[in-house]
Amino acid sequence: MRNILLFVLCGFLPPACSAQTKGCTDPLATNYNANATQNDGSCLYAPASVTPYNVHTISDTVSETSGLIWWSDMIWTHNDNTDTHLYGLDTANGNIVATLDVLGSSNTDWEEITQDSNYVYIGDFGNNANGNRTDLRILRFSKSAMAAGTVTPDTIAFSYSDQTNFNPTGANATDFDCEAFIATDDSLYLFTKQWLSKKTSIYAFPKTPGGAPYVAQKRASYDVQGLVTGATYLPGKRAMVLCGYSSSLSPFALLLYDFSGTDFFSGNKRKIDINQGFSQIEGMATTDGKSFFISNEKLSAIPQRLSKIDLSAFLTSYYQTGIEDIAPIVSLSARVENSGSRMVVLLKLKNSGSGHFSVYDSAGKLVAAKEASLRPGENSIHFDEAFVPGIYFIACNVAGKTEALKILVP
Repeated sequence: MRNILLFVLCGFLPPACSAQTKGCTDPLATNYNANATQNDGSCLYAPASVTPYNVHTISDTVSETSGLIWWSDMIWTHNDNTDTHLYGLDTANGNIVATLDVLGSSNTDWEEITQDSNYVYIGDFGNNANGNRTDLRILRFSKSAMAAGTVTPDTIAFSYSDQTNFNPTGANATDFDCEAFIATDDSLYLFTKQWLSKKTSIYAFPKTPGGAPYVAQKRASYDVQGLVTGATYLPGKRAMVLCGYSSSLSPFALLLYDFSGTDFFSGNKRKIDINQGFSQIEGMATTDGKSFFISNEKLSAIPQRLSKIDLSAFLTSYYQTGIEDIAPIVSLSARVENSGSRMVVLLKLKNSGSGHFSVYDSAGKLVAAKEASLRPGENSIHFDEAFVPGIYFIACNVAGKTEALKILVP
């Protein structure tokens, strides 16, 4: 019954391995271990920097540019004031060539924009004024609506799982601010801008609109020693770049790559200084995963700018020579039981580990999901749901490798 489909799904779990040696697997690191076959996240790096090029001052209309994505041959940005428009910039010179009104919306503090294959998401979650917002939210609209020129977003509301004190803190005095997030297959991941600790923490919650606000669950923290303001995700490469600046407004890029699934801090973490003087860098986007557009908002005598940085010297060797993952699944099948009320996934593994299993209906809607600890040999995963008759697809992600089954509920 095994029917492997072409699912474009991100990995959730660490690479399976056989006779593994853990260590630093990046030849660019100062503690590179040539015998290591599994990256343990221990790589250390000498200081490095890049200098922006193709620097253009952009229109005063986007003087508070606060996030970037590249889509439909344009860089799209927005302001973090009350403006409810998106602006498409020419990548050659930064001129505004398109304007899109996000209908029926408001802008309390739009701080970031991200995308997946079908949707664009705007993060209305800036929280630096007093650290006590209770209306944190994501605006979501389809790319097809964006292409048609008329977008009316739906809303994904959330709160932080560990924020219990909502007393006003005063400006720039909270660890519950956020200016960076990404979208994976089924979740949104926020990277906080922590004014007090100068760390960034990852929070996750579903990316589909719901009724009550989601409780964003804290996953991990990293001492970035700065303020994170933007994120660009490269799921096919298991890589991500965060941008931000230090307390003294010195901008940087944080490269995260060769991580396991969505444990984004488990792999290499390399901080690159950006030689742009004092700069409030706010957004980042890429077309190829090697060179990155960055934007900074107007700050006193420093104008708002769009420029590029080249990170190929730090990432190209990883893209070309990353350690090949070993397929962890020996056999995979599924069956329906209890008159269609239960699905059972049967899989045989080479090694122990964890798995993430998602069931989608024929329209692509997620109807069930489960995580499970797995052992070497035979495993069974049960979904007890009220499945209506029809065709379903089960995505089985084990050790960062996804395989899928098609199954009929009669």
